[in-house]
Amino acid sequence: MESQKEITIYDIAKKVKLSASTVSRALQDHPAINKKTKKKIFDVAEQMGYRSNLFARNLRQQKTMTIGVMVHELNSGFMTSLLSGVEKVANEAGYGVVITDSSDDVEKEAANARNLFNRRVDGVITWLSSNSKDLDHFTVFVDKSIPIVLVDSLHQHAGITSIVIDNRMCGYMAAKHLIEQGCRRMAHITSSLKTPVNALRYKGFRDALAENKIAFNERLVVVAPVTEEESIEAARKVMQMKPMPDGVFINNDFAAAVCIRTFLENKVKVPQDLAVVGFNNDTIGTFIRPTLTTINYPGKEMGAAAARTLINQLNGVGTIEQASNLTMRTELIVRQSSIKKR
Repeated sequence: MESQKEITIYDIAKKVKLSASTVSRALQDHPAINKKTKKKIFDVAEQMGYRSNLFARNLRQQKTMTIGVMVHELNSGFMTSLLSGVEKVANEAGYGVVITDSSDDVEKEAANARNLFNRRVDGVITWLSSNSKDLDHFTVFVDKSIPIVLVDSLHQHAGITSIVIDNRMCGYMAAKHLIEQGCRRMAHITSSLKTPVNALRYKGFRDALAENKIAFNERLVVVAPVTEEESIEAARKVMQMKPMPDGVFINNDFAAAVCIRTFLENKVKVPQDLAVVGFNNDTIGTFIRPTLTTINYPGKEMGAAAARTLINQLNGVGTIEQASNLTMRTELIVRQSSIKKR
């Protein structure tokens, strides 16, 4: 079967009896072409099945109108909300989004960075893997003045913007709330404390206890990944502590939901015996019973702010050299899982 001929602006020009240059400018929404003429050209172009060659045009302009987004996981409500914020702002500005997932592996993250560079993305928004120790794999972008925005990373690099939350304050708010509910022996379940953001949340947690003259034993800290199996094991470790804690701050809402289920299955009442505070404000927190008290991690707002910052830099509004940190506001969302005092 013979393939159908690709429609060009010359075919449209012949049909509407106008010059090819007029058709070209109309299809680019040039203000010099009046609305009536534009509509006529657009209608004919659509009828004829014309496809604008954006790729070729963007190459001539040295732009691909594409933003690369690097994340360390894709299976969380927070990440879904972050990506929706990025995509909304990017799409409104005419940019496409290419998403890569490192599965929290720094070598895969470096490979993803090289891939995005080779795809000539105009800029990058990245959430680093937990074992990223430096930003060496982004040097090629910096050298070419390709803007980069880091999401919730404490890494510092000249010319790279960071969108962060106050992680120390998040840990402080969680512990302070538990103390206000009458808790005096509080555990903390977290993933690796070698990750700076986790270490800061832990510091805030400890600061609130010290401020209220509550002693803390490091044996009350359980370090575990956030898989279901590891979360069940972490809950069991908390229940085996002697005496058992009366409150726990868990660094991830999914893990917190698994822990609550495990506590209840083992006849530990939540919140009467053990008050629980999570982190992220994932949707799962509203589905479980009791509903989960959590720290709101403003994913959609962070994604939108990251995309807006990046696009502003691409458009020359706030240069890469002026890049700095932007701190997003967080808040405690109180639900049933932590309320001991009515």
